[in-house]
Amino acid sequence: MKRIIIYMVLLFAAFETTSAQEDKLQEFNQVEHAVISQTIAPDARAAGMGDVGAATDPDVNSQFWNPAKYPFCISRAGLALNYTPWLRQLVNDIDLAYLAGYYRIGDYSAVSGSLRYFSLGEVITLDESMTVNPYEMSLDVAYSLMLSEHFSMAAALRWIYSDLRYDYSEDSAPASAFAADLAMYYNNYFNMGSRECQLGIGLNISNVGSKISYYGDDRSQFLPANMRLGLSLLVPVDEYNRFSINADANKLLVPTVPRQEEGESSADYQERVIREYSDVSAISGIFKSFGDAPGGFKEELQEIQWSVGAEYVYHDQFSLRAGYHHESQNKGNRKYFTVGGGFRMNVFSLDVGYVISTAQSNPLDQTLRFTLAFDMDGIKDLFRR
Repeated sequence: MKRIIIYMVLLFAAFETTSAQEDKLQEFNQVEHAVISQTIAPDARAAGMGDVGAATDPDVNSQFWNPAKYPFCISRAGLALNYTPWLRQLVNDIDLAYLAGYYRIGDYSAVSGSLRYFSLGEVITLDESMTVNPYEMSLDVAYSLMLSEHFSMAAALRWIYSDLRYDYSEDSAPASAFAADLAMYYNNYFNMGSRECQLGIGLNISNVGSKISYYGDDRSQFLPANMRLGLSLLVPVDEYNRFSINADANKLLVPTVPRQEEGESSADYQERVIREYSDVSAISGIFKSFGDAPGGFKEELQEIQWSVGAEYVYHDQFSLRAGYHHESQNKGNRKYFTVGGGFRMNVFSLDVGYVISTAQSNPLDQTLRFTLAFDMDGIKDLFRR
């Protein structure tokens, strides 16, 4: 569907602000960054559990959530195709496609990678002289290594490309940047009564890199550098049934734009924004993000998004999932429940996730995600028969 490009920019910059009450508008202070697509959960399994994944059981899509989990995968290799029709409550041609895969090297390490493509559909320029197809994409690779029987680490390198131009003048150009991830994963077993349970702890610091610019260095923007900390508890019921309870806390490592103080002129405020925000380097911005919120410690806590989710698995074949994701009303107001399910065979698995918004006019409501994954060990066994 054709849309004016400025409408799309406004949509992705602040599509949640309409849900805030008018008397709360001055408190709304969303953390601003570029390349929104890098923050979207790409796979159906994690999305069905409220967008948790830092410490959940390893799977083929761990590249986004925590690549340090790959050495703990049972299968030697895997590949997954993920598809999300995005914001279907508003438009019908915005899509996210995500390809992820891994290969275990020996018993202690793995290499992995992913390709993300986010299309904003077909858009008419402001003067209606042409049609453009803005999009964002990224390509990343990671190496993960078990440092002990229960602990692993991973490092990833990512190339990000964003073409959101609404014209092709000399003043505009596609933007690109490089970023890196550092991830850790701890996995151990302990007895809970007669059951041997599994505890998982995960940490992923992602998208740490250069700033990105569409119009030159003087107008560069922050990448969505992010810190995700997760806990997971897997409890086996019997030989065929098990369930897990998972939780993630998530914080953008991006400084907050200063608020205009009472009595401060617009010119003075703009100078302060440039000095305290625009001129801040990407690395300095990470440290600044822990203590720069205008509302103090209370507002810093509001910048933490949290998710909880549960998964029930029967006979390693059928899965049911549910979860909840929470973001402060003053930082985006994304609050929604999720449900999902999956079916797994030796060769492939199919998963689906569904979003149920707590707000009436949330464009994320009824978002579907689909994942088709392939187990390379299962495929090899199939051809040997």
